[in-house]
Amino acid sequence: MKYLTDLLDKDKMSLYQKYMTFDQGEKIQVTYIWIDGTGQNIRGKTRTVNAQPLCIAELPIWNYDGSSTYQAEGSNSDTYLHPICIYRDPFKKGKHLLTLCETYKYNKRPSESNHRNSCRLTMDKVLDQEPWFGIEQEYNLLDTDGHPLGWPKNGYPKPQGPYYCGVGADRMFGRQIEESHYNCCLFSGINIGGTNAEVMPSQWEYQIGPNIGIGVSDELWLSRYIMHRVCEDFNVICSLDPKPLPDWNGAGAHTNFSTKTMRETDGLKEIERCIKLLSNRHSQHIAVYDAKNGEDNIRRLTGIHETSSIHKFSSGTADRGCSVRIPRQVAEDKCGYFEDRRPASNCDPYRVTEQIIKTCLLEEI
Repeated sequence: MKYLTDLLDKDKMSLYQKYMTFDQGEKIQVTYIWIDGTGQNIRGKTRTVNAQPLCIAELPIWNYDGSSTYQAEGSNSDTYLHPICIYRDPFKKGKHLLTLCETYKYNKRPSESNHRNSCRLTMDKVLDQEPWFGIEQEYNLLDTDGHPLGWPKNGYPKPQGPYYCGVGADRMFGRQIEESHYNCCLFSGINIGGTNAEVMPSQWEYQIGPNIGIGVSDELWLSRYIMHRVCEDFNVICSLDPKPLPDWNGAGAHTNFSTKTMRETDGLKEIERCIKLLSNRHSQHIAVYDAKNGEDNIRRLTGIHETSSIHKFSSGTADRGCSVRIPRQVAEDKCGYFEDRRPASNCDPYRVTEQIIKTCLLEEI
């Protein structure tokens, strides 16, 4: 495979490693990461700081050319980066850092793609209820020509069935990438809960959380950045397209949610109350559950391939064809969490989690 050939180019890799081992003294490289104007692409640039920051407030506000990221006009292009969390850099290692940032316009107001600001304000209203989120990020690996990794260049692999959590060279495509990403997330300090191969060949999933409040969304965005960087090294593309091929399983970002009440004795009653509220606001959720205000989920939520219909809300126990699933163990224990299966793989988790809070806890439309 082409990505393995590139990886094993010893001259190229040894030359790179030579430069990466230079002593940099007390200097630290910090990569500022942000969401661009598309609402789904990630950008990053790096600056030098003179000492290890002890807290996020010690990292300076920075700026960039917003006209080149669909966030400003060229005549008024400076856009601001406000660091909001720090993680270890798994690519430069050592003392070097990654920082996720919010974006602000020239007038110091949040940019249109900065949904974190609104999400944070909403989460602050309900922290006493201890909202926990976990998100299952599905993704597809592609060759640089856009063809699914490991698939025959002419035709299709064997039908779906042997690939989910499978093993074997004829079934698993990209395990080295998945495991590299997993280790990078653990090194950085991201709360990654696990990973597995998915139903479509060359499709994988990892889970972020559970995290309280806004934390799961911060770490999901950062984990996406890390995934794209890992794929650079393997010369492979990570696609978050929710439905890359019409006759195969799509990719979602199933979102698990609970509150303190749901996790306590007889919490199932609270789960059922929230599901009723979700059923009444189905259209509002669909509008924010993918990167194109519902247009991507029209392709994915067809009622087949382990999805519900986009046109109708449904719920059930252990049913992966529902909009919202109650896990069987939760039904037996009568407490726990529910899984909203509607969010697409390319969703903005800030918008998804905020909408769930508004509907379930604040009862806002």
